[in-house]
Amino acid sequence: MFTAKPPTTTSLPHLTFSKTLKTPHQHFLPSLQNPKPSLPPLKSLSNPLTTTPPTPPSFSSSSSSAPTQSTAQIRVDILSESLPFIQKFRGKTIVVKYGGAAMKSADLQSSVVNDLVLLSCVGLRPLLVHGGGPEINAMLNRLSIRPQFIDGLRVTDAATMEIVEMVLAGKINKNLVSLINRAGATAVGLCGKDGHLLTARPSANSATLGFVGDVARVDPAILHPLLAANHIPVIATVAADEAGQAYNINADTAAGELAAALGAEKLILLTDVAGILEDRENPASLVKEIDIKGVKKMVEEGKVAGGMIPKVNCCVRSLAQGVRTASIVDGRVPHSLLLEILTDEGAGTMITG
Repeated sequence: MFTAKPPTTTSLPHLTFSKTLKTPHQHFLPSLQNPKPSLPPLKSLSNPLTTTPPTPPSFSSSSSSAPTQSTAQIRVDILSESLPFIQKFRGKTIVVKYGGAAMKSADLQSSVVNDLVLLSCVGLRPLLVHGGGPEINAMLNRLSIRPQFIDGLRVTDAATMEIVEMVLAGKINKNLVSLINRAGATAVGLCGKDGHLLTARPSANSATLGFVGDVARVDPAILHPLLAANHIPVIATVAADEAGQAYNINADTAAGELAAALGAEKLILLTDVAGILEDRENPASLVKEIDIKGVKKMVEEGKVAGGMIPKVNCCVRSLAQGVRTASIVDGRVPHSLLLEILTDEGAGTMITG
């Protein structure tokens, strides 16, 4: 027998019991629906009794902090934050020039391939343009042909040109196509000769460099149905002139001309450096964004020099022909493509018109 007591100050007036204590309503403190051990029923109570609910556990700052987010929740948050960028670039063409360290490392190569497939899956239209200097050198050495360079540019005689075409349009191109297909997308391998995609002309210093060419004309007709079908074109930068002579074309240059011909939203050059630096001796001086006027001034002041100059010129030329933005991105950073396209941080320097 229990003797009824007056209601306490912490009572809940709405929860009353008649002669027998009943199970609390289902919506009240779900954790107490099946308390253990169970309380015996109260009998022979003539007056309704207001009960005092158990005191919920307190969480003070000294006991424990807020629960840590699960890995799944973190992933969901990241996807949610990417939505505005996916909406911005959905249906837009993104031209990526692939080379340097990102081609030498199997892990970085896998990162680039997976990034391209993800971008394709969420509705972007990526196109990959690749070089392959180290692979060309390795094959030349295997065939006892010594690679020659003048001012950093490959001397390409007839024998070397044959090897260049074999390695770029054959081995490297088809290997990249296979990797993209295995990752879940549909890639199509091409070179500049296919469908008159690129028409070459001899470069200004062809007398000393041999079959090194510039882009005379771009015909992107073969690319439109591929991009519309959500395929990823993979392009080797070997092209022929009007007479059918093959030329090796700089991959940066080819990527810029293709981006302009396609009216691409973005041109991305993957490189072995962080981007454009305000101070070439200070990696922390990365310029995150700059316009054409600003980057030309940096070239005049000597802040941009060496191998960065042709990359900058390629970006400026593509912007002048209608490409919206051009970025020089650190290809040594895993998933640098996603960082550049789907975040505010980026992974290098973006040049705007």
